[in-house]
Amino acid sequence: MDYAATLLSKLPGASKRDHGMRRLVESLGSYLPAEQIQVVTDAYEYSAKMHEGQTRKTGEAYITHPVAVALELSEMHLDGEAIVAAILHDVVEDTEASLEDIVERFGEEVAALVDGVSKLDQIQFRSQAEAQAESFRKMMLAMIEDIRVILVKLADRLHNMKTLGAMPAKKKRRIARETLDIYAPIANRLGINRFKVELEDLGFKHLYPMRYRVLDKELKKSKGSQRQIVKRISEEFSTAMSKEGIEADVIGREKHLYSIYKKMTEKKRTLSDVVDVYGFRIIVDDVSTCYQALGLIHGLYKPMPGRFKDYIAIPRLNGYQSLHTTLFGPKGLPLEVQIRTRSMDRVAESGVASHWQYKADDPADATPQRRAREWLSKLAELQKSGSSEEFLESVKVDLFPDKIYVFTPKGDIMPLPKGATTVDFAYAVHTDIGNRTVAAKIDRTLVPLRTPLQNGQTVEIVTSRGARPNPNWLQFVRTAKARTAIRHHMKNLRSTESIDLGKRLLDRSLRDLGSSLRRVGKTRMNAALEELGLNNSNELFEQLGLGERIAPLTARFLLGIGDDGVPENESADLVIAGTEGMVVSYAKCCHPIPGDDIMGYLSSGRGVVVHRNTCGNLSIFRKQPEKWVNVGWENDVEREFSSQITTETINKPGVLAEVAATIADCGSNIEQVEVLGRHDDVSMLSFLLQVHDRKHLAKIMRDVKKMPNVVRVTRDCA
Repeated sequence: MDYAATLLSKLPGASKRDHGMRRLVESLGSYLPAEQIQVVTDAYEYSAKMHEGQTRKTGEAYITHPVAVALELSEMHLDGEAIVAAILHDVVEDTEASLEDIVERFGEEVAALVDGVSKLDQIQFRSQAEAQAESFRKMMLAMIEDIRVILVKLADRLHNMKTLGAMPAKKKRRIARETLDIYAPIANRLGINRFKVELEDLGFKHLYPMRYRVLDKELKKSKGSQRQIVKRISEEFSTAMSKEGIEADVIGREKHLYSIYKKMTEKKRTLSDVVDVYGFRIIVDDVSTCYQALGLIHGLYKPMPGRFKDYIAIPRLNGYQSLHTTLFGPKGLPLEVQIRTRSMDRVAESGVASHWQYKADDPADATPQRRAREWLSKLAELQKSGSSEEFLESVKVDLFPDKIYVFTPKGDIMPLPKGATTVDFAYAVHTDIGNRTVAAKIDRTLVPLRTPLQNGQTVEIVTSRGARPNPNWLQFVRTAKARTAIRHHMKNLRSTESIDLGKRLLDRSLRDLGSSLRRVGKTRMNAALEELGLNNSNELFEQLGLGERIAPLTARFLLGIGDDGVPENESADLVIAGTEGMVVSYAKCCHPIPGDDIMGYLSSGRGVVVHRNTCGNLSIFRKQPEKWVNVGWENDVEREFSSQITTETINKPGVLAEVAATIADCGSNIEQVEVLGRHDDVSMLSFLLQVHDRKHLAKIMRDVKKMPNVVRVTRDCA
């Protein structure tokens, strides 16, 4: 009796029907010592006992699922602890077993893995963006703790996808969409090609069943003739290698359905254009032989210009290495060829999991692990700031690595996503470089910061000590790091500005009541903060500055004055200097400028929004007098403000240009021009201008009104 049969015969309930466990033990016997396999069989016995009586939707005994998950991982030669965790991954969630039981029986390491996977199993991806994003964040954090958690989860998802046919149609589509959006890209990012391909094809099958059946049927029709062509060309390649004394495995590859479907949809090609592409993989012993083999096949068939890629010299982000070339084959058929070493092939199929499969001294084997660690450490950095939705958005950018490679001025290679700009490059070098960026050069030529980068360019960033990130950069940056760093800076800036504004509002309210922040003192302030559930005074000031609390009411609370202590409509005065930043904004309905009579409205989350007293929208705010703030302008406000005017002009060629020139002569920039309408011989034009104050605006309106082709000029207000 063989070793597997011996172990299985000792397990209660492990009859001959349990082929899954037999296959698992045989697979583990090829690389794990006997004592570790014994622990795996102990875990099987425990899991079978705990899951006894439970069945899957397919009607099979539940224990078949964890065994299938463990078998998937054994094919990647994962360590004993991960295999045990795979067999136990549902016992805490679905049975009466506790985590303490797992610790006692199988140790803390296995228990930690089971706990990590159990938490992921509790994730229910829903349609609400926030719920899905928070779930995604939990999964990423579990990956950061121990990469084996996500490997078990991927194997779990793969077996669930293989048995998805038993589920209702709606649930099948939801799970298939999750798989294509989240799990397959993670498998790709970790370099586990086998998981990626199977998850994509199964996701495609259940999300688009009709499209899948049509493609599958057409492919089966063409497979006979394809096999003959693949066999003949494979023999040609093998013969050429043998003549040169090169030991090589030549494998003809079949394209998987989802990759064919994606090519058809993305490149708008017909099925025949995509199917008639033949793929070959040539596996050799070392790197130098890869390049020798490349020369040989280029001698057999002409290469297509611009279709050669050297991923050995410059590996992909997930550690993948190979030479890619496309040849003109017989009758002009395109032949796609990949050439790589045996260790590179292991990495291509198992990615980060190759660490457990072959613990060799070859530094190439460490590449996917190092790159995975770098990616996971970046995820840990990203999750510290921003909401769950921002985190999901940022990470999805990295899950689809369509990369370009550019150079620093020193010649270092910098990988970036396709479409990345000079600002993305700056943040990739260092966050501080990105924050202080003022200009950029590509190949020694100054370019706009939003310029997309191309392969092989040399990029240089010009910085300034006093520079700050521009919020507009968020409209064009592509990398998660750049997006997160800009948002983080904006939030810090907004927080500082709102604290300053809140402090001013509260101090002014206290002065109206005959007190001040200094007179309130630390003791009363700390007692008030405790009552309000706040940690420190800055939290209170920030809430006041953002309009989440009302300054007059907070002042009364600090002084212990009841609601009848002062008139209800009394509020604090605020002097606007124009330098308050993001916590004081100017209403777009009426465009207030210095010199206008104004009032402020405390808008929750936005701070103070300034309106003109004549603004028609104020009738809405008058129902909430406690949110009014008396505001006024400082004497010398040094900044420009937006203001809107409407002109009625005679319909003549060149009138618009004449009006624009007059406005420019008055020292004003035009932000926007809109034609509001034409009637008879008159056109109505609206101009959004940049002005200093009312005097500046009045001069512009006078000069425009003097023009012979202008009938009327008015200032707009809601």
